[in-house]
Amino acid sequence: MELRHLRYFIAVAETGSLTVAAEQRLHTSQPSLSRQIRDLEEQVGAELFSRSARGVELTAAGKAFLDHARLALTQVDAAIEAARRASQPAKQRFALGFLTGQEMKWLPRAMSILREELPNVDVTVSSDYSPDLAESLARGKLDLAFLRAEPGFDLAYHAVSREPLVVLMPSDHHLAARESIRAQDLVGEKFIAMANKAKVLRAAIDDYLQREGVDIVPTQGVDNPAMVMSLVASTRGVTLIPSYVENLMPWSVISRPLAGTPPTVELCAGYSKANASPMLKLFVSRLSQLIDQDAA
Repeated sequence: MELRHLRYFIAVAETGSLTVAAEQRLHTSQPSLSRQIRDLEEQVGAELFSRSARGVELTAAGKAFLDHARLALTQVDAAIEAARRASQPAKQRFALGFLTGQEMKWLPRAMSILREELPNVDVTVSSDYSPDLAESLARGKLDLAFLRAEPGFDLAYHAVSREPLVVLMPSDHHLAARESIRAQDLVGEKFIAMANKAKVLRAAIDDYLQREGVDIVPTQGVDNPAMVMSLVASTRGVTLIPSYVENLMPWSVISRPLAGTPPTVELCAGYSKANASPMLKLFVSRLSQLIDQDAA
């Protein structure tokens, strides 16, 4: 069994289609991918997928194999990253990640903690979706990230703030004239939901709507803040989104607070429990400084 077999298997499992996995994820031919999957099943000694006209679905054996396949690739990536770091010991590296848009607020504060060590440390910065940041932490590609507390990863999380959700809508939307919006006001509007990838945010929104007794069927689901704003403007839809996105809004969209006590979503500083970096230990010991700044 080779690593490519695991990567091919995971791609098919996540897309539910041999064709989509081959063309969009793996850039190979569908017949070639089918052969690789059959080879893997022969080595495992069990069928991993059930095939039908609708695509492919994981069998019970496939579901059991999937978590272990992901873990194996994660461990390989972490080993590679550890070896790369060990081969360049002259100057320490500290890799920071941010939920896209959050770097505007949290990067200056993070750098203030690291400032004394900067002559001896190369600091790299990246932004991404929260689940992708969590995966990068687990694989050793990031030392610390500002993200949601994503389930399914062996990470430590420290809450740094709670962000209220606001309503996002086109600037000339009929609800824009109101000072605040009730959940009931969203009924009948085109509602753009968070995609399943943004699990933590979607759960916060779904819980809020359920508490308010509002049943809304989304017209679309996305997980990219830029795409959310684009769809709000182009389809004249509305959505609920953390207030930090207000810093990124173009003129074509506007936000309004929710009436009453708004729901919130937690932003955390997360890191791998297995990361023994001295810089990480220093940063975590000073996290209270960031939290105090936010409360000030």
